[in-house]
Amino acid sequence: MELNEGREEIHVLMVTLTAQGHLNPMLRLAKRLVDEGLHVTLATTQFGCHRILKAVTTTTTTTDATNFISGIRLLSFPDGFNLDYDRGANLDHYMDSLAKVGPFSLSNLIKQHYHHTKLSCIISNPFVSWAVDAALENGIPCAMLWIQPCSLYAIYYRFYKLNQFPTTLISNMIIELPGLPLLHTEDLPSFLLPSNSFGGVFKLLSDMFETIKKYKWVLANSFFELEKEAIESMTELCPIRPVGPLVPPSLLDQHQSLDVGIEMKKPDETSLDWLNKQRPHSVIYVSFGSLAVLSAKTMEAIATALKNTKHPFLWVVKTAGQLPLGFEEETKTQGLIIPWSLQTKVLAHPSIACFITHCGWNSMLEALVAGVPMIAYPQWSDQPTNAKLVVDVFKVGLKLKPGPNGVISNEDIEECINQMLSGPEFEGFKKNAAVLKQAAREAVTSGGSSERNIRLFVNEIARRS
Repeated sequence: MELNEGREEIHVLMVTLTAQGHLNPMLRLAKRLVDEGLHVTLATTQFGCHRILKAVTTTTTTTDATNFISGIRLLSFPDGFNLDYDRGANLDHYMDSLAKVGPFSLSNLIKQHYHHTKLSCIISNPFVSWAVDAALENGIPCAMLWIQPCSLYAIYYRFYKLNQFPTTLISNMIIELPGLPLLHTEDLPSFLLPSNSFGGVFKLLSDMFETIKKYKWVLANSFFELEKEAIESMTELCPIRPVGPLVPPSLLDQHQSLDVGIEMKKPDETSLDWLNKQRPHSVIYVSFGSLAVLSAKTMEAIATALKNTKHPFLWVVKTAGQLPLGFEEETKTQGLIIPWSLQTKVLAHPSIACFITHCGWNSMLEALVAGVPMIAYPQWSDQPTNAKLVVDVFKVGLKLKPGPNGVISNEDIEECINQMLSGPEFEGFKKNAAVLKQAAREAVTSGGSSERNIRLFVNEIARRS
């Protein structure tokens, strides 16, 4: 991307929390805007800024103590809590409190840092939707970066804004929505279900979609070729522009040094040496993200299945003591167990055959861009719908379904693995994954669908500057 000659300086402020799945897409979009010649600042809470600076080793600090990450300025604002407050354990209370304190704190930041500089746009994500109020209060147009699939955006819009399906859902309900496959209750995002225990998140999404027209632009971490029908179904309602995939550049055949993503946990690097010793397309990679906690029965079922298939496996197990007694010793020549992985390098490795995943959107996008078929085992949030996309829209994998007791069996896991590696759909999964891998690369190259959308966005905010 090239800077347009003669264009005035354009300043953009991005606002996010620092959960890794929220932060990294924002940073990667920020980097693309910096490459376009824009001046980009990322603002987060003081707690979040502390986390970032602790995790990052390439931060530069100016004489006025302002921090920069790859040309992106980093600022912080108070969230009303001490640094040692456990935000994750008190999520509903924290998000509700932040929604009240956040607009005031963000407005103060804008007045402090932009009193002599015109701010052309504020970009937030769905979980800091209150930022739009601070933007409008200061006369600044606002964009949202949607960090889940466009399909989820379409579902939430039709639920919250149009009331196109009931708020009281029954277990055997079938829902038909434009641009989406037929959805059963089990395919819907967990925040819409009666069993949802995160009332604060339900309210946050409800408030955001009730006021969605406050946003001048809605951007998305996806690409048109991946979700064409869902994106087109929103064109006349509330358009969404995909600008992704916002994944590490190495997955898009670019140099890894260009990445601005942050690893909040230290990954185990021994896995790459181990993968180098395995046959091509032979390894089952298993990871359920940074938040999911599986039951002891589920862990035992996965362990038994992996052992019985006799395929090599790489399994991310975050906490010691979660595995059945003796499992590590019994499988030490078959597999490798690590606390955290260099996931993008793992997925890009030629030895990986398939990925057993919780279907978090970042993990799914990385697998799609790497061309790796998936076995879906969703847990909550957008993951049930993402699993539906894996099976029925992208057609790159299978879904594990818990039994009547709510637990998956080792027999079902073994069957899924065997189907993925040698079943009648095996070649189809590989072919579809390869097609989407190529489509992702084309979307972000010059003239690609996402690259055009980024340029369109930049030109539109330039005209407003």
